[in-house]
Amino acid sequence: MAKHVFLTGPPGVGKTTLIQKVTQALKVSGVPIDGFYTEEVREGGRRTGFDVVTLSGKRGPLSRVSSDSSSRREHRVGQYVVDLASFEQLVLPMLRNVNHGSDAEKKICVIDEIGKMELFSQAFIQAVHQTLAASGTVVLGTIPVPKGKPLDLVEEIRSRKDVKVFNHFWLLVRRVPVVLHKGKENEKTPQGQRCNHNLSSVLPCTFYPAQ
Repeated sequence: MAKHVFLTGPPGVGKTTLIQKVTQALKVSGVPIDGFYTEEVREGGRRTGFDVVTLSGKRGPLSRVSSDSSSRREHRVGQYVVDLASFEQLVLPMLRNVNHGSDAEKKICVIDEIGKMELFSQAFIQAVHQTLAASGTVVLGTIPVPKGKPLDLVEEIRSRKDVKVFNHFWLLVRRVPVVLHKGKENEKTPQGQRCNHNLSSVLPCTFYPAQ
């Protein structure tokens, strides 16, 4: 049975937008939830980097465009230089707080995303492992599509038996909106599809393609 849910798809397909909508729905439903998402930073219509935004409202730089590659200590993905200190300062305390909570209180942890930039942090990798293993936590996250050299943690997540990966790309191509359906495990959706994961004990909803 899958416990955690991850979305995957090409950049710009709408993974973070969907995560934000689901997060808002869960907050309204009173479900304990914490985590972070990444957001584009644009100046003059041009993307200049990414910020990390926690669900508690804190924000900090994840990466910025830089043409100066003189420093060998830089963590770089393409034209972006990763601000590892800023990322860890925002994300690690939040993940530790989630992991140190009571297992009796079921909670959701949003991790958007687990990609090349974030994986420069060994402390983040360790924290993700701990979060996935926590009995009282369900992870709602995003991972990139396979491209180039495999990312070890991403491939591990894909192969975990307690993870269900949804490819968000087909939803966009088919122009099928995703809606929320409140229900119990194994209850049929209006389309007759069964909920085949045990998220219903924590999440008041599950995903299915709308008619």
